[in-house]
Amino acid sequence: MRLNRDYFRSAIFGFQDALVSTTGVVVGVATGSQDKSTVILAGIVTIVVESLSMGAGQYLSEKSVHQLDGRHQDIPLVGGLIMFTSYFLAGLIPVSSIILFPLKLAIPSTIISSLLGLFTLGWIKAKLINKKPLKSAIEVSFIGGLSVLLGLLIGNLIKV
Repeated sequence: MRLNRDYFRSAIFGFQDALVSTTGVVVGVATGSQDKSTVILAGIVTIVVESLSMGAGQYLSEKSVHQLDGRHQDIPLVGGLIMFTSYFLAGLIPVSSIILFPLKLAIPSTIISSLLGLFTLGWIKAKLINKKPLKSAIEVSFIGGLSVLLGLLIGNLIKV
């Protein structure tokens, strides 16, 4: 099976961005507000708005590339739907911890589940393209983890 580059990029980008962005938002808001309902609201709004935005952005940007050179084999709408779906599904991971656990337990659970998700994403990506899975998994986890850390720091600095 040959992977379509554009669809593969959309899936990886959507999963990675959702895990990082949604985790950063919910951990930052949880740390800053200590109000579970506010955190759940922020997480759900983030997932819905960002998955729609990312899907539309993927569709429009890929359509623009098609109009520019016309040599692509992918379908912009499919790429947009892949981006939307991957973002939406991956965004549910950090929000699920917030919904399932008390806030004090949910914050570390969210961080751990998201880092495990990033690690798994890096591993699967490398396996699909025949590269070193451990190196890729660590790289994806580390880069994503830095962004999550930023959300945590901002939440600690700006408490409401």
